[in-house]
Amino acid sequence: MELKKLDTEKRNPRTMHIDTLPTLDMVTLINEEDHLCAEAVRSVLPEIARSVDVIYEKIRTGGRLFYVGAGTSGRLGVLDAAECPPTYGVSPDLVQGLIAGGPPAFLKAVEGAEDNRDLGREDLIAHGFSAGDALVGIAASGRTPYVIGAMDYARSLGAPVMALVCTGNSEMSQHADITMAPVPGPEVVTGSSRMKSGTCQKLVLNMISTCVMIRMGKVYGNLMVDVKASNEKLVHRAISIVMTCADCDEREARNALEQCGFSCKTAIIMILLKMKAEEAEKALQASEGRIAETLKKA
Repeated sequence: MELKKLDTEKRNPRTMHIDTLPTLDMVTLINEEDHLCAEAVRSVLPEIARSVDVIYEKIRTGGRLFYVGAGTSGRLGVLDAAECPPTYGVSPDLVQGLIAGGPPAFLKAVEGAEDNRDLGREDLIAHGFSAGDALVGIAASGRTPYVIGAMDYARSLGAPVMALVCTGNSEMSQHADITMAPVPGPEVVTGSSRMKSGTCQKLVLNMISTCVMIRMGKVYGNLMVDVKASNEKLVHRAISIVMTCADCDEREARNALEQCGFSCKTAIIMILLKMKAEEAEKALQASEGRIAETLKKA
């Protein structure tokens, strides 16, 4: 598909004179355009849900999730992956973000990297990607060679492959099992896909990782009970979560957390079921780490 025919490259008739506007009118117009992003994502919720289910099944059986992208898309994938360990206490290997050009490309573009299909395949091989893993290819234009190369390699192994794009009838959709294509319309500044397209991608990635973690039992109610207490703020958050879930005071919450290595889930079960740390851990393991199921069994 010619570049000018892509949804991400079309000129926006509503912003053609944005360069002449007062600043308040300028930011108001951008805000109005941003409102289109949520509706675009709403239109692909069934595809997002299917992707979550596929990814969860792979992770449940020992697999991993890989995001693959270039430029802004790649950075968004790396960002979402990096936020999973501190938020949900998972291994950094569970959700991985690969960007064309490697880690240096997160801060500065690596010229030509996104145009290399072989590089996408090579990066997956280097990370030991297998049929037991799942891959989400991310590209606003839906045509990035690096991403397509990775997608084709993943499919050749029999792994599930999803595409996250912001244009209709994309090339990447032909290389994916499931395509998530929120199309927010032309950008405020023509071709600047870090704006509305980037916002759509961030919304979708947030949904994917959050829903997968919920399915994994990392959330109880709407509290992230597997938070990793790696700094003072998160220590206080862990105490607050235990106090809320176990209906106890700060002293009891902190005491339970200290006995179990600051595992919120274990501390909650210890208090609610009056168990020692080891007993609580075994009870949780029997319920695949789900607090609600552990309590129901008890």
